[in-house]
Amino acid sequence: MIRTKLLRRVGFGLLLTSLVALLSDPAAASNAAVGLAGASQDNLSVPRWLYLATGGATVGASALLASFVTDRRFIDRVHRWQKDVGFADGLRRGLVVLGHLLGIVLLALLVYLGYTGPQVPTVSFAIIVVFAGLRAGYTMFTYLVVDTWRALNPWRTVASVLPNGFLAYPESLGRWPAVVGILVLVWVETAAGVTRQPAVLATVLVAYSVVTLLGAVAVGVDEWFEKADPVSVFLHFYGRVAPIRVDDDGLSFRLPGMRLVTDDEMTDIADVAVAVVLVWELTFSGFVTTEQGAGVIRAVVDAGIPPLLVYAVVYLGGFALFLGLYLLAARVTVRRIETFETSRALAVRFAPSLLAIAAGYHLAHYFGFFVSLSPMLVGALTTPLSPPANPVVLTLPSWFGGLNVAFVLLGHLVAVWVAHSQAYRTFPSRLQAIRSQFPFVAVMILYTILSLWLISLPTAPPPFL
Repeated sequence: MIRTKLLRRVGFGLLLTSLVALLSDPAAASNAAVGLAGASQDNLSVPRWLYLATGGATVGASALLASFVTDRRFIDRVHRWQKDVGFADGLRRGLVVLGHLLGIVLLALLVYLGYTGPQVPTVSFAIIVVFAGLRAGYTMFTYLVVDTWRALNPWRTVASVLPNGFLAYPESLGRWPAVVGILVLVWVETAAGVTRQPAVLATVLVAYSVVTLLGAVAVGVDEWFEKADPVSVFLHFYGRVAPIRVDDDGLSFRLPGMRLVTDDEMTDIADVAVAVVLVWELTFSGFVTTEQGAGVIRAVVDAGIPPLLVYAVVYLGGFALFLGLYLLAARVTVRRIETFETSRALAVRFAPSLLAIAAGYHLAHYFGFFVSLSPMLVGALTTPLSPPANPVVLTLPSWFGGLNVAFVLLGHLVAVWVAHSQAYRTFPSRLQAIRSQFPFVAVMILYTILSLWLISLPTAPPPFL
């Protein structure tokens, strides 16, 4: 009876969320690739305070509802459900070889056409494939379906045939090099003009290739790509949300996001920082590509501060703030409940829920962008040596903006369930398990309101870049 009432309440909450989403105008995809986007939108047709309050209240209500699901066996069945499908070793090896070849050919085309192809973003093979194809489409495929980057990664393929492993990777570094690398790549995407200048993008790809191969040869392929390489760590963490996983035994199917509960791959604060940076980099991109964000940047620059310094302070300061808020939630949790767990241990234990939030954010930021540019992407991949004279961009219907709201809220709902399941795996007391979630859910609500506010704003190119 309790479970039936719970399902009815959840259904009513989702229905209410959908109705609010359908009442709103579309929100353009916030992304750093303004050379391809540059669209804007009108203001919302409903009061923004209602729009934001509804999103925050929905996530808060979902946490309260999850508190009523206290049957440990039911919770365990949900996140451990799995179906396995095996396939022949020959087929697996063939697909891996095909992936290796595709990755190397694609990287070669990106560099070659970046230098020799048209230097116009809307017809450049390099820019369209990197930002519409990889940054948007392939990342969505990674967390919605399956992570295949290990097979496609051209740098890993090349490094695997070279002598490697001459130095020991310092275990104390953990994944901090990947955190720094992701921050650097997003900064380059935002400030270096790679979204508008194909030759600059090709140069960045060459430089990245040199650094990556030197690193992999120095410390070993597995150590480098599992801990230090920003692109591999970026996609691997997103891939943990996916319902499908590929291993030597075949395919395994789980409910979306449920691997975040059972796969204890996060071990230290560096892993927490990776999850936080995935959330923050989308928030930063969303902020600087809105009219309000551009207005703030202009006002500070007009006061005499160099533009790049302003962006750097906002970028790094915002990341530090996001990470600090999450770690503060862990400390508050330790103080609120009687437990032998440390704040560091709880921060690591609950961090996987942030990956579900990041996936929802990414989908909200890039789905419309990907759909609108899909004709250009198909044309670039099918005829890479013949750029179109008149590129086609799809105009999205008015209801598309409602999907952005739904994606953000869905990501937060999955995150709440992951946190709920982690709490019951950690604490023997039901009261402890319930109370331990509240500080983390409070941070989630803050993230929700901020993200919904950003996708509700009209977009604009970042000034001074």
